Amino acid sequence: MNDTIHKLNGIIDNVRQLKGRDIDWACKASSAKWSKKEVVGHLIDSAQINLQRFVRCTYEENFRLTYQQVEWVAAARYQDADINELIELWALLNLQIVRVLENYPADRWSARCDSSKQEPNLQTVEWLAADYVDHMLHHLKDIL
Repeated sequence: MNDTIHKLNGIIDNVRQLKGRDIDWACKASSAKWSKKEVVGHLIDSAQINLQRFVRCTYEENFRLTYQQVEWVAAARYQDADINELIELWALLNLQIVRVLENYPADRWSARCDSSKQEPNLQTVEWLAADYVDHMLHHLKDIL
């Protein structure tokens, strides 16, 4: 878990440095693709859902918590938001995730919840945290 927390702290620092940089945040490669701004918005949604998973797993198990990522990005209208505000919101959510994970009860790392949209697929908190960071890096690779 410490490696995951360390990676997440580094990512937060790197993304915060993007504020004010000359990046075309609003450009879409096609109407079916998200802009870089919408990718940050998707990562905000992911942070909100995963924060809930991590907190709930401290006292609960075997629950399902999913979201419809395309619909959430559209409903939140991230394309119309200020990118610096989006980056700061993303960073603050992730700092809270770090705070939760740094103080996570070791006996709950193996608590499980279901993040799948299809067949139940229970995963441990430790797995979810590592997967959360990997998912984030996957989306940030084109921006960073």
